[in-house]
Amino acid sequence: MEKDILTLGIESSCDETSVAIVKNGREVLSNVIDTQIPIHEKYGGVVPEIASRNHIEAISRVTKKALKDANIKLEQIDAITPTYGPGLVGALLVGVSYAKALSFANNIPLVGVNHIQGHIAANYITYKELRPPFICIMMSGGNTQIIYVKEYTKFEVLGKTRDDAIGEAFDKVARVVGLGYPGGPKVDSLAKQGEPNIDLPKTHFDQDTLDFSFSGIKTAVINLHHKNPEIDKANLCASFQKTVTETLMGNVIKAMQKTNIKTIALAGGVSANSYIRNEFMKLEKKGIKIYMPDLKLCTDNAAMIASAGYYNYIKGKRDNMSLNAIPNLKLDQ
Repeated sequence: MEKDILTLGIESSCDETSVAIVKNGREVLSNVIDTQIPIHEKYGGVVPEIASRNHIEAISRVTKKALKDANIKLEQIDAITPTYGPGLVGALLVGVSYAKALSFANNIPLVGVNHIQGHIAANYITYKELRPPFICIMMSGGNTQIIYVKEYTKFEVLGKTRDDAIGEAFDKVARVVGLGYPGGPKVDSLAKQGEPNIDLPKTHFDQDTLDFSFSGIKTAVINLHHKNPEIDKANLCASFQKTVTETLMGNVIKAMQKTNIKTIALAGGVSANSYIRNEFMKLEKKGIKIYMPDLKLCTDNAAMIASAGYYNYIKGKRDNMSLNAIPNLKLDQ
């Protein structure tokens, strides 16, 4: 019988301090998340310096709780797997530095994890049967990408945003119409009260590309609201949500045709959006298999990082004390 592998994941790329213990990449023993949303809400968005300071204050406490919740001692851990990018550099450095200290002091292998790979891995926790290959649509505050997941640690980015990430567009629309931060859930909630009856632009590139652009629709929403402050905000949010979803789905369908893969996984914070989830589920009627993480695993958390770290670890990846935060880390680095 093979030995179980326990990974301790550390996530600190933005405004969540999270530590998790995961067994064999799929079974979550603990997943502690210390959120900073109430702290940043009054500023209308994440303030990097404040985020970094709060990570420093929280990370040791969160780690101890994760170990206690899992009923695991640190010496039982096989690998310490921190997010080292992409994200806010100061926030990332807290998690990476803490992980390096734990690794060095306890002689436990250090395995860095790409945050985007972590979001993909959230699906492995939710669906024990899911195996590559599949197409993943990654949609968050910092990234929008269509990823061909060839193997657990082998990826090809088929398309990405050329300007705003979709989550960034949601947040800016929310701010303009007066909903505040975090914008995504608030736009989703208000859109349910409206009708998508406002025409908004879609950016079209050459037929060969699977890239996105969300700056045009964001600007259109801002201009409509400025010209007519009395515009129905629920209808505006519903129309924005419908248009960006159609853009996402159009490129995902082209990616399926290009790869001949009919399995789609959603990932990232925006994959928690109820309208997007419902629209993608409709594709199952066409014989396409759709996977989407549990809502609690869509936003940043360490369980997904520990899961991705497990697959890196068994593939032989090891890092040394020179591991550093890379705020603009690409998936193929």
